Order: sequence, then C-alpha cells, then structure tokens
Amino acid sequence: MPVQRDKKMSKIITSLQDSWNEFAVKATWPSLTELQKSTVLVLIGTIIFSLVVFAMDKAISTVLEFVYSIFG
Repeated sequence: MPVQRDKKMSKIITSLQDSWNEFAVKATWPSLTELQKSTVLVLIGTIIFSLVVFAMDKAISTVLEFVYSIFG
C-alpha cells in the first residue's frame, strides 16, 4: 500500500512541477501597455453592451406599458 501511495504522490508532484514550469517559463505574458489597452477595450465594450441592454429594456418596458394601458 505505501508503494502505491508514493507512486500517486510522485505523480501529483510531477504534475504540479510541470504546471508551474508551463506557467512560469513557457507562457508568454502581455506587456503592461498591452494589458492596459486590452483592459480599456474590455471596459468600453462592457459599457456599450450595457447601454444597448438598457435601451432594449427601456424600449420593451415602454411598449408593454403602452399595451397594458390600452387593454388594462
């Protein structure tokens, strides 16, 4: 039983070491300016999307209130 446990633990440790190596050494990370540009782009996209959803919600609410006032 201890041999199997050591084998499993060895596999876990090897997997963690491989993951760390991939994360720290092999991965390429964006520069600060690239990261800032991407962040601004995401924020602008989020704001535009939110405004579109708000406008659609407001338009649907207005139409429904009109329909309810006619039949209500």
